[in-house]
Amino acid sequence: MTAPSSATPPARLMLLDTASLYFRAFFGVPDSVRSPDGQPVNAVRGLLEFITRLVHDHAPDQLVACWDADWRPQWRVDLIPTYKTHRLAAEPEVEGQEEVPDTLSPQVPVIAAVLDALGIARIGVAGYEADDVIGTLATRHPGPVDVVTGDREAADYQPRVQIVTGDRDLFQLVDDARGVQVLYPIKSVGTLQITDDALLMEKYGVNGSQYVDFAVLRGDPSDGLPGVVGIGEKTATKLINQYGDLAGIQAAAVDPDSKLTPAQRKRLIEGTDYLAVAPKVVSVATNVPLPAFDPTLRAEPLDPVALEELSERWGLGTPLKRLLDTLADAKSQIS
Repeated sequence: MTAPSSATPPARLMLLDTASLYFRAFFGVPDSVRSPDGQPVNAVRGLLEFITRLVHDHAPDQLVACWDADWRPQWRVDLIPTYKTHRLAAEPEVEGQEEVPDTLSPQVPVIAAVLDALGIARIGVAGYEADDVIGTLATRHPGPVDVVTGDREAADYQPRVQIVTGDRDLFQLVDDARGVQVLYPIKSVGTLQITDDALLMEKYGVNGSQYVDFAVLRGDPSDGLPGVVGIGEKTATKLINQYGDLAGIQAAAVDPDSKLTPAQRKRLIEGTDYLAVAPKVVSVATNVPLPAFDPTLRAEPLDPVALEELSERWGLGTPLKRLLDTLADAKSQIS
């Protein structure tokens, strides 16, 4: 009989696409929710409620609030100049500023201060989006390990990384074998689509590893990605399933014996320049130089004095208490 291995499962890591969530909180919580001096705090309070619900429902060991240090990196714009151009502020105070509702902008520094006082790791890196921080952390995190044999292939595939985002581009990180899922809000965070390879195959006909090619072909107006003219979701799926990947599709476009229609062949060839750069724009970076940080959930706030001051200043007592109680309960269950 084989002796049990000392291998233990990796920590359950939850990665928040923070801006995606506080935008949802802002639009989902009435702006009548205000601080004692009358300033809107709907995004702040809503995000705290989101985190409480996520910790309660999914019991992560570790939590990282990933931050957009650069929401529109120049290296992506250099490749596709239309990247996120529709989100640029009409009259920005600084060049390249994102269009953000007037009553949301002042809440973002408050969110950052509260997360920092709580001791929830908040990670952003200059020149990269939160998506890239998420991609790097998800890729580096060890996959499932069977606690008896130590064999990753034999592991039970409970999720080890859960990414919470309203951005479908992050579906590219879904990987059943490594236990990486995306929790995609359908209605707030009370109703989450648990996105794994099986669900992607059911909805789009591709798995996580194929999602970048699918997104490149289809395009995404919300990110300023034109896609290939005439190729929508159904055609993109059909081509990927027929030719394997983007490289195979492009090879078929110049192969006179391939089964592409004349229109498809023409459009793919006309889109050659776009197809040469779009995968790099759509693919999240997985090698971001991250600072040292501790993702472990804390039972108590890192800076209770600062947190109390923030709570009084912004009227955050009830949602903060709920979150602190939930964090303490989660920590006691882990220990």
